[in-house]
Amino acid sequence: MPSSSPSRKPVAVGAGVVVAALLLGYASYTATKPDTSSGSSSVAEVSAAPRTGAHPEWEKLARRDAGDPLAAGRADAPVVMVEYADFQCGYCGTFARDTEPLLMEKYVKDGTLRIEWRNFPIFGGESDAAARAAWAAGRQGRFWQFHAAAYAQGAKEKGFGKDRLRTLARAAGVADLDRFVRDVDGDAARRAVGKDQEEGYELGATSTPSFLINGRPIAGAQPIEAFIEAIEAAKKAAR
Repeated sequence: MPSSSPSRKPVAVGAGVVVAALLLGYASYTATKPDTSSGSSSVAEVSAAPRTGAHPEWEKLARRDAGDPLAAGRADAPVVMVEYADFQCGYCGTFARDTEPLLMEKYVKDGTLRIEWRNFPIFGGESDAAARAAWAAGRQGRFWQFHAAAYAQGAKEKGFGKDRLRTLARAAGVADLDRFVRDVDGDAARRAVGKDQEEGYELGATSTPSFLINGRPIAGAQPIEAFIEAIEAAKKAAR
């Protein structure tokens, strides 16, 4: 957890939601530490949270803003997956490279699924800078291209300093790099990232990636089968 996390506001939740938050936080903390050795598994070892049911309070966190540049899929899709992630998180990179493209192809394209990104930088200053850079790229319609460049194999090992972020923005096709740099350091970026981060902390997430699928928590870069099961169940319930 970063040394200066956003303040947490009191949230009134039911007992079932508290239990789910504890599960989400425990599974996230245990399972989603950054991958620090080439021989370690890229899949989370704890998967208690996927067995927890959906919670209406959390389902309402889906913003469904048709103009959101940090989202993919129809605003009225029956299923929304909210993703809390950090660009320095090894498991987030695994999910972004191996699982998310398959979900995009299988469910986003046919209108079933909407994916809403939440910046949840918890690994220090460069994580926060990368989050603001992703937001700034989104201001020019290039969030998902930046997302792909930042999560490319080996990208996080190069760090997310200012020059590196500019390089990633160029690779992502951001047209106005000077504006990008200004936006990264602007108050609007800090407010947007802070809002996402506080939302994640209020849910009980302590690490990344963490997900809500129509209010159902999933912690960690689980196998794709876990996401398919949750999406199919949410789609069935939405009918």
